[in-house]
Amino acid sequence: MPRKPRMFLPGHPAHLVQRGHNRQPVFFAEEDYLAYQSFLSQAIERYDCALHAYVLMTNHVHLLMTPSSETGISQALQYTGQRYVPYINKKYERSGTLWEGRFRASIIDSNTYLLACYRYIEMNPVRAGMVTAPEAYRWSSYACNAGTGEDPLVTPHSRYAALGTTRDECTRNYRRLFKAADDGNELQLIREHTRSGTPMGDDKFRDEIENTLSVRTGQPQRGRPEKPLADPLPLDQSISGQKGL
Repeated sequence: MPRKPRMFLPGHPAHLVQRGHNRQPVFFAEEDYLAYQSFLSQAIERYDCALHAYVLMTNHVHLLMTPSSETGISQALQYTGQRYVPYINKKYERSGTLWEGRFRASIIDSNTYLLACYRYIEMNPVRAGMVTAPEAYRWSSYACNAGTGEDPLVTPHSRYAALGTTRDECTRNYRRLFKAADDGNELQLIREHTRSGTPMGDDKFRDEIENTLSVRTGQPQRGRPEKPLADPLPLDQSISGQKGL
């Protein structure tokens, strides 16, 4: 079967997931995370994309981005990969692919699911058991969005900005979103839509996307739960001897 075409629309945020090949690590040391952030910063500036939330896990990344063109997101991810993969291969004297074939993506209805997607992304390290609270994980946008740090990569979405009339009120209300327990149904919904590449929203939103793109978006396909992701490697652990590298 032909692969489902990617669907992006200017001004509409999308949740992206890119995993390491065979779920192998893609970050091995502190400087790797910094290099990826640098390449991603160049990419979103070059292709005029706004990055609202992100997390860099050991073997995958989550990004919440709004493009200004239909091709901006794909170009930004391609640009980042074309620089990060050679960087890793040269540094660790390896060859071959680093990422799995394609990144996965789903357009998000900003009126209903955008803040849930923010939370889903930034809570990843907590759900993975890497930290006990999102502020304890360095490689994410949480500190910036929660008002406890600065991050030049991050551009607030208007839905985020509407959380308060001042910066302090906005960040205070944002932090409150993280006090509730995870909603299992919501988590599964986000995963299903991202896995299938279908827009995440109600029927009206999906109809709007279909009419704008002149394509049928279909419904998310329910499947097996995703396999647990690998624990992070210590920053000083040698790359030699790691499987697949």
